[in-house]
Amino acid sequence: MSDEKDIDYSLANPDTLTKYRVAAGISEKVLAAVSKLCVAGERVVTICQKGDKLIEEELAKVYRGKTAKGFSHPTTVSPASYVTPYTPLASDAAEANIELQAGEPVKVQLGAQIDGFGSIVCDTIIVQPKDQAEEVVTGRTADLILATYYANELLLRLMIPPGLLSSGSDEEKAKAATVKPPTQTKITSLLDKVAKSYECNLVESTTSWLFERNEIEGKKKIVIAPAEGTKGEGTPEVGEVWGVEMGISLGSGKVKTIDQRATLLRRTTNTYILKSQTARKTLSTIQNKFGHFPFSLRQLEEEGSDTKYKVGIHEGVRQGVLRQYELVGDKDAAPVARLLTTLAITKNGISKLGAPPALDLSKFQSDKKITDEEILKILEQPLSKNKSKSKNKKKKKPAKKAAKAGEDDDEEESDDE
Repeated sequence: MSDEKDIDYSLANPDTLTKYRVAAGISEKVLAAVSKLCVAGERVVTICQKGDKLIEEELAKVYRGKTAKGFSHPTTVSPASYVTPYTPLASDAAEANIELQAGEPVKVQLGAQIDGFGSIVCDTIIVQPKDQAEEVVTGRTADLILATYYANELLLRLMIPPGLLSSGSDEEKAKAATVKPPTQTKITSLLDKVAKSYECNLVESTTSWLFERNEIEGKKKIVIAPAEGTKGEGTPEVGEVWGVEMGISLGSGKVKTIDQRATLLRRTTNTYILKSQTARKTLSTIQNKFGHFPFSLRQLEEEGSDTKYKVGIHEGVRQGVLRQYELVGDKDAAPVARLLTTLAITKNGISKLGAPPALDLSKFQSDKKITDEEILKILEQPLSKNKSKSKNKKKKKPAKKAAKAGEDDDEEESDDE
């Protein structure tokens, strides 16, 4: 036990960052593969099953010793108006037959973890007709994707502690560091302006969490467009890892609970001795296979668990040792887009530890654009310190041009190296 306590699990330990990056490599690779499966007529449950299998195959290739590894999030594929991750059961005929529709934006979310260091990614994919070449996206769908992209780019930059990337004299750097970070109210206000630029709305209570070892909902959180009674806590600091999420809706952004069973769950940190043997057996399976990371009831079915596992799940939820994530959708049943990036905040800025692929802006055309100068100025800023100044200048220009014109090439993320 003492050895475990003496290990430095912070980002100051290079081994920690390595494990995050290995997990990120798996998450991003499988996300790319699963995204290609999202074509019209494909069943959601089939895509989820294939995604989970790919994660397991990739995990088998790394850390073959005693290091714990597994899912940080099962493969989920959420239809157009769904806000939260969706992972149907193969045993439920109605859910198992849900198919993707051409043109709908679906959210693919998944993740891997190495030694408790999890990387979770989410991207929004526009479903293509089967055997048809990808075409330029226009109209309201393009508005949705571009609004989500730029709002996400803005949020990533707002995660950078003040003064971290400042240049100039020591005095100027010290002065920049004294600036207070934006409040969560200010963050929501800025992001709302981006959404409104494309006649969209922020998804209510979109939450970014502090990540820790074996924990994806830490002590800090940023809540965008908070619902009544909810609020964020804390500000991002150097040395932290966050799961940064952005959600945009073509509707009002208000959400409602969908009348379907919750199939995504997670082991809580609460302790309680469950009464039934079935419940204890189920909890043991969950603990061994998934730890404190989210899992799908479908995974328990496919694991060959006791057929009475649902009784164990019910007791676990009732006693608070398991948390179930209710399915939530857009109140107006309007299309929703989401992105999720796992990132580290280092002394050099933002380092992505798992992210959706860079958006090809040439494939999305909108007649709308961002005009707010404060936002355009923030979008010009890099995510991290760049080794090459000339390279940095090349990346800065297109960002503002793209945001203003609603077209042009991306700034290639400024990236994290």
